[in-house]
Amino acid sequence: MSSLRDKMNRLRGSSSPASPAEEAAAAVQAPEPPPAANTDHLETLSEEWSSMGVKLLHNEAGSFLMRRLVYPAGHQHGIHCLGELPSASAGLRAFHEVPIDAEQLLYLDLETTGLGVGTGNVPFMVGLAYWSGSELIVEQAVIRHPAEERAMLFYLNGKLGGYRYLVSYNGKTFDWPVMQTRFILHGYNRKLWEPLHLDFLHPSRSIWKNTLASLRLSHVEEERLGIERIDDVPGSLAPQLYFQFLADGDPEPLRGVYQHNEIDMLSLVCLSIRFGHLLNGNTEGGYQLPMPAESEELIRTGLWLEKMGHAGRAELMFEAALSCERTAAATLNMLAARDKKAGNWQRAVLLWQKAVIQSVQHGSAGLTASIELAMYYEHKLKDYDSALSYVSEALELALIDPLGRRDAKRRAEIEGLRKRRERLLRKTGRKLAE
Repeated sequence: MSSLRDKMNRLRGSSSPASPAEEAAAAVQAPEPPPAANTDHLETLSEEWSSMGVKLLHNEAGSFLMRRLVYPAGHQHGIHCLGELPSASAGLRAFHEVPIDAEQLLYLDLETTGLGVGTGNVPFMVGLAYWSGSELIVEQAVIRHPAEERAMLFYLNGKLGGYRYLVSYNGKTFDWPVMQTRFILHGYNRKLWEPLHLDFLHPSRSIWKNTLASLRLSHVEEERLGIERIDDVPGSLAPQLYFQFLADGDPEPLRGVYQHNEIDMLSLVCLSIRFGHLLNGNTEGGYQLPMPAESEELIRTGLWLEKMGHAGRAELMFEAALSCERTAAATLNMLAARDKKAGNWQRAVLLWQKAVIQSVQHGSAGLTASIELAMYYEHKLKDYDSALSYVSEALELALIDPLGRRDAKRRAEIEGLRKRRERLLRKTGRKLAE
């Protein structure tokens, strides 16, 4: 049975270890290399790798592959120009309430062998992007076999410390925990970088939760960043293509994975530009950042801006939403809930009344508005007649179910409305109808 060293030698493409006699003969015939040289440095990459712009990098921990791309500030990716990043990045300070400079941002996106964050999931491609001077640099580190991972992590460990912010899409849950696990496994736990994280999945979810069919980065970029991928390799296929490469040694299938990861990095940069402009208030002018068209997206954007400390800009979004020709009752309830919390009862009541009127078909949106109005008139204005009218309407809506379903929540809601109606009948001096 071959030893582990034999297996690793075969992965590197080396032959079996030479015998003592063969080593002695080789020492006589071959000149001794310079002290600083490393025999691994003599390795050259095949034409297939070179055609993809991939080079072999070496450090004291070994070797790994690197593809490095440079994008000028004038490069257009969808509706945004990469050169907008320095001005947009100032708005990102709202995430951590500290100043942010574009050159402090490090973008991260992984391609891994699996989906979990445990020790069995290996990042075979680590994509990084960062702003330098007037250019965006994209680096893609790849390992050809497990023995190269330590060298890649050695390089990354030295790179990370130069940045204050880590930018990702779902990186708090996936990318960064995976990288932390790999660093610890290779003994870098004492030197772990602790960045301020900007995970753009969370604002994307806040703004586009109901207005986009999917919150995958590829879908967000197409719908809101004007980016169209052509012949893209889905990220879900990346592990399969990598295992295919490990099986036959042909790097060609990885070409599509490189391109997919590259676009992910550029799109992540453009998403940060969009959020930065929103936080800066740059919704007009040369930045090509149009106001959202749908009322729900306007309100959700406003709620997010308010959460990020920009109440004035949030109010502009709310006003724009209310000026739309038609605003869904559920959207009106969303803004009314915000106004209720803020103590803006006047607008909240108007929104609930509008929601009741616009609920042409019986549904939860009209029901919610009716309940809120019943509570407002009963407790705030002590107008028991109006409150009784709204609670009776709410009870009627709650009892109507076109599919005949009555779950525990709905049953409890109906019981609560009946008790409220009975109480209001007593307050108004009326009798409960038989």
